[in-house]
Amino acid sequence: MRKIILSTESGADLPEDLVEKYQIQVVPMHVVMDGKDYLDGELPVEDVFDYHSRTKKIPSTTATNVHEYQELFTKIRTNFPESIIIHIGYTSKASASFQSALIAAEDFENLYLVDTLNVTGGLGAVVLYAAALLEEEPNIDHVSLIEKIETVVPKTKLAFIPGSLDFLRSGGRVSNMAYIGGSLLKIKPCIELKEGKLVSTRKYRGNMSKVAEKLIEDYLNQYDIDRQQLYLIYSIGLDESIKSRIDKIAKEADFKNITWMQAGAMISTHAGPGGFGIAGIEN
Repeated sequence: MRKIILSTESGADLPEDLVEKYQIQVVPMHVVMDGKDYLDGELPVEDVFDYHSRTKKIPSTTATNVHEYQELFTKIRTNFPESIIIHIGYTSKASASFQSALIAAEDFENLYLVDTLNVTGGLGAVVLYAAALLEEEPNIDHVSLIEKIETVVPKTKLAFIPGSLDFLRSGGRVSNMAYIGGSLLKIKPCIELKEGKLVSTRKYRGNMSKVAEKLIEDYLNQYDIDRQQLYLIYSIGLDESIKSRIDKIAKEADFKNITWMQAGAMISTHAGPGGFGIAGIEN
C-alpha cells in the first residue's frame, strides 16, 4: 500500500504533539503587522495582542500562496516518493488558501484536496479524525479515506466566542454603535461556521465564565456530538478557572477524550485574548 500523507494549514491550530504523532504536514498562513509579513505558527500570539495595545489596530491576515503549497507538496513527495497526499484545507469561503492549493495541485499526481468548510478546531477535528482513522486502518485505500473524510465535513460543528469586541471592531466586523452597546451590556456574540462562512448565530450576556458555560450547554443541546472526542479551543488570556470548569462539564457529559487547542496568531487576530470555542463531530 502507498503511504498516505495528510496536510493542512496552520489555521487548524493543531497541538504540536499531535502533529508529530501523526506526521501531519502543516503549511503556514500569514499575519501582517507594520508592513512586515510573519508566518503563523512562528509568530508569538502575545505579539499580536501587543500590536493591538500599541496601535489600536489588529494585524491583517493573508492566505497561504500557490508557491508555498507547491513547496509543501514537493517536500512531501521528496520525503515520501510513492505517497498519496490528502490535503485537508481551511474553508474556501473565508480564505483564498484553498484556491491556491487547488492551483498548486495541478502540477502533482496522487494529490487530493478536501475543503472542510471550517477553521481552527473545526478544521483540526476533521484532520485528526482522518489521522486517527489512518492509524486504526493503516491499509485503508485513499478513495475510502477521502469518502469518510467528506462524510464528516458537514457533521463537524464549531462555535466560539471572541474574547474581545475590541478586536472585532478593529477588524471591521462590528460597528462602533454595536461595539458600544455590546461593551455596556457585556454582550458577546457566538460565531459559528455555516456552509463554510463565519456567522454570528446568537448573543450572550455576562462575563466569560458565565458565557462559556452557557455556550457549551447550548452547543451540546443543539448538536448530537460523538462522545468519543471533543475539542476545546482557547486564545491566550482565558482564565484557568474557566478552562477547569469547562473541562469538568465536558467530562460530566461523558466525553472520553477532551483535547484543548490554543488558537495561533492568525486565529487570535480575530478572536482576541481570552476567547473560547468548541468543536466536535456529530454522530
